[in-house]
Amino acid sequence: MPIGRLDEKSEGLLLLTTDGKLSDDINRSGVEKEYYAQLDGEITKEAIALLEKGVAIGFEGKRYLTKACKACKLNALPIFPEADKRLRIGRHRPTSWISITLTEGKFRQVRKMTAAVGFPTLRLIRIRIGDISLENLSLGEVTLLTNLTANCEQFNS
Repeated sequence: MPIGRLDEKSEGLLLLTTDGKLSDDINRSGVEKEYYAQLDGEITKEAIALLEKGVAIGFEGKRYLTKACKACKLNALPIFPEADKRLRIGRHRPTSWISITLTEGKFRQVRKMTAAVGFPTLRLIRIRIGDISLENLSLGEVTLLTNLTANCEQFNS
């Protein structure tokens, strides 16, 4: 089973396990999940500050205020394989990249948050869950991780 999910237009790190308790612990314990998001437009300092404080998004038919998070504009463009052509990134105005680190994971949360501050997400890549990151993995590469425990100690450091 996957630990967390990625929607059909998102990319990046996906952990798979047969340990249901580990999956639940990571999803419910406030473990950090870091994403790089390519946004439509040049994000402002004000928009970054709003993301960090938390923004109101729609969730399950209600307004939901996201928890405070870490967000910053990336100074250098991240190096990833070329985006899927169906994303039509070249047809938008200038773009910017941010890093956003959450401790929760509502349905399409990052996309809803960036849209709420006026900068819709064009491309979303999860790069880290706790201390486990993509690092130098190639597209489609799989690595076996051992010694993960259901108490999430290594994820909350």
